[in-house]
Amino acid sequence: MRYSFLSKIFVAVFILTTGFVSAQGHEEEGHETGAHDLKTEIKEYIDHHLLDSYDFSLFSYTTDEGEHKYIGFPLPVILWDNGLKVFSSSKFEHGEAVAEVDGNYYALYHNKIYKTDAEGTINFGAHHDEDTHTEDAFGENLVVEEAHPTNEKPLDFSITKNVVFIALVGLLMFLMFRSVANNYKKSHLPKGLGRVLEPLVVFVRDEIAVPNIGEHKYKKYMSYLLTVFFFVWIINLLGLTPLGVNVTNNIAVTFALALITYFITTFSGNKNYWKHIFWMPGVPVPMKIILAPIELLGTFIKPFSLMIRLYANITAGHVVLMSIIGLMFIFKNWIGSPLSFALAFALSLLELLVAALQAYIFTMLSALYFGMAVEEDHH
Repeated sequence: MRYSFLSKIFVAVFILTTGFVSAQGHEEEGHETGAHDLKTEIKEYIDHHLLDSYDFSLFSYTTDEGEHKYIGFPLPVILWDNGLKVFSSSKFEHGEAVAEVDGNYYALYHNKIYKTDAEGTINFGAHHDEDTHTEDAFGENLVVEEAHPTNEKPLDFSITKNVVFIALVGLLMFLMFRSVANNYKKSHLPKGLGRVLEPLVVFVRDEIAVPNIGEHKYKKYMSYLLTVFFFVWIINLLGLTPLGVNVTNNIAVTFALALITYFITTFSGNKNYWKHIFWMPGVPVPMKIILAPIELLGTFIKPFSLMIRLYANITAGHVVLMSIIGLMFIFKNWIGSPLSFALAFALSLLELLVAALQAYIFTMLSALYFGMAVEEDHH
């Protein structure tokens, strides 16, 4: 009886699923163009989400009249174009208008500022072709594939959303650790925020700094290791919020962090460190000549790997998460949408682990490079 009941349930589910797939197939034939447009819109949204921006938009919506409304605030745009140009990003109207400043015109195209005319004309030139093509900055005319804008780009020193969050996280970390330091001056027992931060500080010291650098030399590197650990971790966590913060998936940011690690490693290198690079002991002379440029190249590859690892992992996580969320709007049915939501929720939990893991890996490898630079010759 029990097996008969289960068989009926299985047959019913099979019939419903088959009918649903068949109906869905006929529906897709009639709305192929609409689905294609939706996929394109989702892809453009993901690309936009990964970019930095010249304003701070909390969210946006479209009115019944088709008008786009943005909730947020503008940020200062600072350009050098035959002199300093400072104006508010609200002049761009979220990329839908041309900004006029001191008789010069500037337009946003793919989140980059180009010098243009009053109509916002963007000139394009193919990579291997002298032919040029034009369209306005709002994409009204044909865009030629594999073409790049040839308009002049002024030097850009603008305060973008990423810059704002870097400053905010830096200020937050300063206030956090200053509060903890003040508490330790009064008592050796941690209080308040110190109870949360002390185990993390001890972890960085005992599990990262001391094993990789050495018990006698780790202290002068602790300030940097703690800074980079908490900075990367907090920034990564903010990237999982609806605020749209994407700092560590900006390769310029990860490049700057890796460059600091490279400079500290290079200037900390002792005689033994450079000896193992340029004249490796215990190796035949011909091999020393061959290995020296390889070892020297390795000093640049190490920070390069730090930069790419952090950038690629965070970017990939955002792309996958946003793509799975986009599937909910593509499927629009009782099977695909809940499944996409469940996958997105599970991936979000995994991203919490990745946020801490990437901070740990970057800090640990930095400490390892510092330890290699200050290691003494034991022979």
